[in-house]
Amino acid sequence: MDIKRKCAKAALNYIENGTVIGLGGGSTIAHLIRFIKEEQLDIKVVTPSWETKRNCEEAGLAVIPLSEVSEVDVAFDGCDQVDEHLHALKSGGGIHTDEKLVARMAEEYILLVDESKVVKELTYEHPVVLEVIPKALAFVTHQLSDAERVEIRMSRDKDGPVMTERGNLLLDVYVQGNQDSARLEDRLKGMPGVLDVSLFTSVVTKALVAGESGIREMTKR
Repeated sequence: MDIKRKCAKAALNYIENGTVIGLGGGSTIAHLIRFIKEEQLDIKVVTPSWETKRNCEEAGLAVIPLSEVSEVDVAFDGCDQVDEHLHALKSGGGIHTDEKLVARMAEEYILLVDESKVVKELTYEHPVVLEVIPKALAFVTHQLSDAERVEIRMSRDKDGPVMTERGNLLLDVYVQGNQDSARLEDRLKGMPGVLDVSLFTSVVTKALVAGESGIREMTKR
């Protein structure tokens, strides 16, 4: 069994019958969906990920619209990087606003990662992603003049920028390392016109870390 499958298998220990669980996106989550189906667990799912929603429906799992849920028992997600303080950075999917909503709803928000994603402090090799309302683009970009680089995320499939479901833009913001991640998240999210950012410094409760020697659990220090 490969590392991602082992990590997904370990996540089953945190799921109880009759509960509502949150699922993010990615290949480890896809493995978890298959394990839930194999174990015939009686659960309901909320997810901000279109691909995860499709995978759940194909597996026969009940999916509830996010708008109809106020509480989640446990949620699982991946990330680009997580540090020893359980500060996490996500950048790929651009659905971080809804992912953070699920995280806030959840009693437990657990990251499923392999050892390569774990660092002592976030290094910011990946950009911090901001969901920005279009009218605020010039203002927010100006406020980010101290960043190393700011890029509007462009679509690969059409001429123009990527637009979120809410009609907003995604800004990929490249910053230097050695940041106080919690302060950075507060600063970026506090800008008028920014809906949310892909830094998760206060919502992660655990991380299940898969390596060649097995699975270990990280909790907040």
